[in-house]
Amino acid sequence: MTETTTATTTGTPLGKVLGEKTAKALATHLELHTAGDLIYHFPRRYDERGEHTDMRKLTVGEQVTLLAQVKSTTVRPMRARKGTMLEITVGDGSGATLTCTFFNQAWRERELRTGRWGLFAGKVTDFRGKRQLNGPAYQLLSADATQDEAAEEIEEFAGALIPVYPAAQAVPTWVIAKCVRTVLDTFSPPDDPLPGAVRVNRNLIGIGTALREIHRPTSKEDLYRAKYRLKWDEAFAVQLTLVQRKARAAASPGRARPRTPDGLLAAFDAALPYELTEGQRAVGEEIAADLDRPHPMHRLLQGEVGSGKTLVAVRAMLQVVDSGGQAALLAPTEVLATQHHRSIGAQLGPLGRAGELDGDERGTQLTLITGSLGAAARRAALAKVADGTAGIVVGTHALLYEGVDFHDLGLVVVDEQHRFGVEQRDALRAKAAQPPHVLVMTATPIPRTVAMTVYGDLETSTLTQLPRGRSPIASHVVPAADKPAFLDRAWRRLREEVQAGHQAYVVCPRIGSVTGDEEEEPAGDGGSERRPPLAVTEVAPILAEGPLHGLRIAVLHGKMPADEKDAVMRRFAAGDLDVLVATTVIEVGVDVPNATVMIIMDADRFGVSQLHQLRGRVGRGSAPGICLLVTEAVEGSAARERLDAVASTTDGFKLSEIDLEQRREGDVLGASQSGKLSHLRLLSLLRDAKLITDARAEAAELVRDDPTLARHPALAASVAALVDADRAEYLEKG
Repeated sequence: MTETTTATTTGTPLGKVLGEKTAKALATHLELHTAGDLIYHFPRRYDERGEHTDMRKLTVGEQVTLLAQVKSTTVRPMRARKGTMLEITVGDGSGATLTCTFFNQAWRERELRTGRWGLFAGKVTDFRGKRQLNGPAYQLLSADATQDEAAEEIEEFAGALIPVYPAAQAVPTWVIAKCVRTVLDTFSPPDDPLPGAVRVNRNLIGIGTALREIHRPTSKEDLYRAKYRLKWDEAFAVQLTLVQRKARAAASPGRARPRTPDGLLAAFDAALPYELTEGQRAVGEEIAADLDRPHPMHRLLQGEVGSGKTLVAVRAMLQVVDSGGQAALLAPTEVLATQHHRSIGAQLGPLGRAGELDGDERGTQLTLITGSLGAAARRAALAKVADGTAGIVVGTHALLYEGVDFHDLGLVVVDEQHRFGVEQRDALRAKAAQPPHVLVMTATPIPRTVAMTVYGDLETSTLTQLPRGRSPIASHVVPAADKPAFLDRAWRRLREEVQAGHQAYVVCPRIGSVTGDEEEEPAGDGGSERRPPLAVTEVAPILAEGPLHGLRIAVLHGKMPADEKDAVMRRFAAGDLDVLVATTVIEVGVDVPNATVMIIMDADRFGVSQLHQLRGRVGRGSAPGICLLVTEAVEGSAARERLDAVASTTDGFKLSEIDLEQRREGDVLGASQSGKLSHLRLLSLLRDAKLITDARAEAAELVRDDPTLARHPALAASVAALVDADRAEYLEKG
């Protein structure tokens, strides 16, 4: 009686296919538990003999897997201690070589013979200027195999694209490759979830073929087709989720907040001392039309630093107040919330002081709620929010707390929305009797495909013009290590600006010297061997006693008491301080038109978008701004190239693409907010722009025809698998 082999499906536990020992290693080190987990653990690259693994480009400290040939072997006694050392020199065909060392393992010389090819894996180290691998793991290609064994090996290695997997020290890439081959031998692929019409329209291969070819490609062309199909699945799943959410939002009931011809907004516009830009007018009309509909607005407002987004938001809030509702502005920091409260109050003037002696009877009241409010002030503010007296409420996370109850919350404005978690934004929306209108603002320009993938459920408005009176900003890299004189010149340049009647910022990555006290972990390069980042509390006294002696200097950081922070900002805004030494607490929203120079210390410790945000604090008046990026990063390094890119352009959209290229896709997709790694294993938001656009179009057409995917159950299940519950919730809450 012949024993039949049970087919392996995506849900089959790996222990049933590979044995419990191997399955445990994969689960422990790589979190792979089922056959589906392993099949969707795609190679991160493919090696060919003598190609792709150029030893000339290896860097010390890098974990590598190399396909290489043994060039020579040497066994010699060790001088420092008893025993022998085996040195194997290997090459990859690029002309460069690497040394592999084994201690007291001379017996390996018998198998590591000259001319043998193999895979070598380990950490690149440096010994007396020579790169080497100490005790690498390796797998040799057979030199004297039987004909059948040789044929199998030729298929697997020789001509072939060798998959290199994301691996762990205990589970190297070739172990994963063997496990994948074992699973594929009995693997029964799932029914293809993509509708046949989509596969035909987009010339996509079947899912079973794609899953086999991604692991064991027979040619580069087949590998391309497999990757393209699997990228499509990822893009389609995300876009279907977003398009469905957008359709549900469009159909959900809300409350229209129409414009009032002679209301508060009209009085505000009439009192403006300047004209709105064309962009502000156009975006204002889009938002006004959204607010006038009986469905909740979900709109993203993006624009360059200083393009006037806050003014657009204020006008939207006034339209809601005119209709009898309230608007809440959620800011990420207390400094920014206080700044918004002060600047909006100044813009509104008497219109924001209804009920006071100098207030306008047509107006409303503006209220600030932060965590540092005293008990009496908090009670008074909460009462105004609860009875509707406060039409506009500005606050931090404190707005989300229990006890903050709105009379009629009609509009939620989220400033710098990437600084908030999903639950925080959702908690504020839940304070409305029915779904409120939502306006999300960001000063970090977003490439179109990122916006389509991350904010695909939102309508998008973009401000590209700068208001009149804004001045250009010149940025320069100051290589402090290579040219110390340049840093001296930077301090002199700052003094010149102060002597001309202007003010300056000096930004540092940390507050103090104790590890872990940073304002927000900067997004720049890490590295445990580097010196600690410069700190505000250390730099300020050095400057006061040295290059900036005699200037009026103060510090500002997020751990100061609220009243101290507010006092410092008031003094700086009033011109009573010359230099503010601060952390990234000034990154957004701080508006002091007289500040013309910013010096960013350890600029390489910050990300591209952070640097762009920071320098937007200068050049906000009639005098041109200057931003000096001080760094010890050497010329030619990735960190230096990033700073050079920031210095070369003020185009936020161009910089956002550079930023995206240097960041994990998961970061962009909110992995840090959902707590899960991105499920986009193959899709690149920049390189696959056309694919994402095509997937969006197909998703929109399918959802129009089948809003809940009821007629496509396999596709619905596939979307649920690729966009897991946490990811779907993240996208759902926006």
